[in-house]
Amino acid sequence: MKNDCVFCAIAAGEIPSFKVYEDDETLAYLDINPFSRGHTLVIPKRHTVGLLDTDDDALARLIARVKAVAARVKDRLGCDGFNILQNNGEAAGQTVHHIHFHIVPRWTGDALAFTNQPGDMEKLKALAEQIRA
Repeated sequence: MKNDCVFCAIAAGEIPSFKVYEDDETLAYLDINPFSRGHTLVIPKRHTVGLLDTDDDALARLIARVKAVAARVKDRLGCDGFNILQNNGEAAGQTVHHIHFHIVPRWTGDALAFTNQPGDMEKLKALAEQIRA
């Protein structure tokens, strides 16, 4: 397996996948452990680890493919919406260290939820200043 990376092996055809889109730079296929019906992964065929390691031009081309595949998923499945997820590092839930985007189809009333908590305005102000500095 190239680079010991399962996504590189999938891109090379060494591991089978349920492809939904492919071109010379990009592969999109169904996640075998989906959050929802039609959960799709979009990867570059060239290995990079995460968002910060990916060349800006390659990232721009990749996100354009993510957009096109998301539109196709939404159209073909008739979902009400979708989430785009992209994890960086183990602490953020990245289990395969090859940049990838999740397209997670959503239907009104489905059980998948992200829960917000009320923020402390003073702490948010200080945090924004810390990040801006």
